[in-house]
Amino acid sequence: MNAERGGPVVGPERLDRIEVTGIRAWGHHGVLEAETQLGQQFLADITLHLATGPAGRTDALSRTVNYAEVAHAVHEELTGGPHALVETLAERIAQRILTDTGHPLVRRVGVRIHKPAAPVGLPVGDVTVSIQRDAAGVDAVLALGTNLGDRARHLHGALELLAGTDGIEVEWTAPVLETAPVGGPADQGAFLNSVIGVRTSLGPFGLLEAAQRAEHAARRERLVRWGPRTLDVDVITYGDWTSADEALVVPHPRAHLRAFVLAPWHAARPDAELPGHGPIGALLATAEDREGLRPGPEVEGYGIL
Repeated sequence: MNAERGGPVVGPERLDRIEVTGIRAWGHHGVLEAETQLGQQFLADITLHLATGPAGRTDALSRTVNYAEVAHAVHEELTGGPHALVETLAERIAQRILTDTGHPLVRRVGVRIHKPAAPVGLPVGDVTVSIQRDAAGVDAVLALGTNLGDRARHLHGALELLAGTDGIEVEWTAPVLETAPVGGPADQGAFLNSVIGVRTSLGPFGLLEAAQRAEHAARRERLVRWGPRTLDVDVITYGDWTSADEALVVPHPRAHLRAFVLAPWHAARPDAELPGHGPIGALLATAEDREGLRPGPEVEGYGIL
């Protein structure tokens, strides 16, 4: 969290648990030669920490983790290797779940490996190794826009709220541009638009909820599609993750066409790329609404042209 901005701190994302226990496989892990040659039974218990609320409210598998896929990945690791140490096996499983499965909804994983036939030399019921690992932070890009009320205040307030959210650190901000409305009713005022880059430990839907809290704080009302609004906060990118979920399409499906997103982003990070579309500089050069851009006012916390 970036505490320097002085905004109120919003609590961390609440994580729930999905547990898959007793995953069994014959493996060849151990220090002794007989262990690697003959093998023995290993068991794994996996605890996935993630926010299940988005899935629970919508009954959508895309908003949670397919634990069958996780179980199969763990089974492959148990039968793979071999590794001399159970600690290595546990670490491999944890990192595979957090990275190789490519599902950022899992923000923490617990792994417990059982080696009941470990050659201890004495009668024992079981030998276990338990570890817990957190997912790495993710770089994300958010776009902000406003054309109702005190526009500069709305932008500043959103930046304060996002920076004050536990699990979000604002890494950079872009200049504020004033732009003509694109789409929607013709009789609405000009927008102030900008883009910010954050480093977040939140899952993608947790980041979306933070963006929606900022809109709610600005008393955003959704009356007309692409109509006037006090504040709009969109998740443009979330690392390299892609999603076609109806509530969160990532990368944002129209970002590559919108100069009011590309121009401030390019001003702050000229070498950036939009996943699936290429360099933002090239996208900006062909964006149809680029002629309607003009410098906006200076807003505290945002970059300067």
